[in-house]
Amino acid sequence: MYSIEDFEKILGYNFTNKKLISTALTHSSFANESGKSGDNYERLEFLGDAILEFITSEYIFYKFKNLPEGKLTRIRASLVCEKTLNIFAHKLKIGKFIRLSHGEEKTGGRERASILADSFESIVAAIFLDGGMECAKKIVLRFISNELDQPCEIVKDYKTKIQEYMQSKKQKEIKYNLISEVGPDHDKKFTMEIEIQGVSMGLGTAGSKKEAEQLAAKSALENILKGAKIESF
Repeated sequence: MYSIEDFEKILGYNFTNKKLISTALTHSSFANESGKSGDNYERLEFLGDAILEFITSEYIFYKFKNLPEGKLTRIRASLVCEKTLNIFAHKLKIGKFIRLSHGEEKTGGRERASILADSFESIVAAIFLDGGMECAKKIVLRFISNELDQPCEIVKDYKTKIQEYMQSKKQKEIKYNLISEVGPDHDKKFTMEIEIQGVSMGLGTAGSKKEAEQLAAKSALENILKGAKIESF
């Protein structure tokens, strides 16, 4: 049986508040099965996503002093995408420590990229809340700095492509909305909508919100290429 202390040794950080790391390693399926639906990593994931993006943005801003905004955006996207976060999660052996329901366990949840990537973000948030930004930076940059030579493929990063297109048009009003969340905990499907200038431009459905957002952005790009009208484009 793996313990929190075992994970802290791999992580290289000891928590003062053990509840934070316990929550960061608890999937919603386990919480629901235990009758504690709110005691899972989803809120931490929300915070961790923002912290991870900030730390990465600051790092590449100073590292690549001569690169324009568009290229910095693409580098950042490659470093915080699900594929890369999944790599980080495997290095930390998160799959061995995360708490899952029996159903999620049986369907391969410990190796599911979306779960592992979300868990990594949650752990970043837990470190931030426990020890502050500098502690979070120390852990995150240990991974980010080593990954810069082999980032994710950004050719399929449709969210960055749509963002760059909007910037070229001097517009930045892009919003992603959760339309639906269906299915059991071990096999959820999320449908996300992308709004551009207040206009719904595409939908995407996938096993994680991030993947669904990418598909929605892809749909929007296809609609734009087909000549869909967006006010002020």
